[in-house]
Amino acid sequence: MFADEFMDGVDHDSIERLHRGDVQDWVDSVARSGLFMSGQVARAEATWRHDPKSLLDALLSEADEMTAKRCELIWSELDRVEGRPQDLVTVGGYSNVVASLATTIA
Repeated sequence: MFADEFMDGVDHDSIERLHRGDVQDWVDSVARSGLFMSGQVARAEATWRHDPKSLLDALLSEADEMTAKRCELIWSELDRVEGRPQDLVTVGGYSNVVASLATTIA
């Protein structure tokens, strides 16, 4: 319901916005949905602003496996570019570190 950007493939711009901590569009969508009380929306917003990766994880919970892996690789690459610690992501037997190196060499 809130993850249209990720249901039909990878939206690189949306992942970049999330990575920067720009979660307001999703907070607004949750608030407008009428499914959550204002306190729940406020807690979700605080959590997502503190840990935007938790929002990405929630958005990808219904995505297909390949879309989820691609989004995780993009997130890891953004972490690498910004010098953030990386979580190890494995795709097809290769870690995100190997995948980044292979892309750099190619």
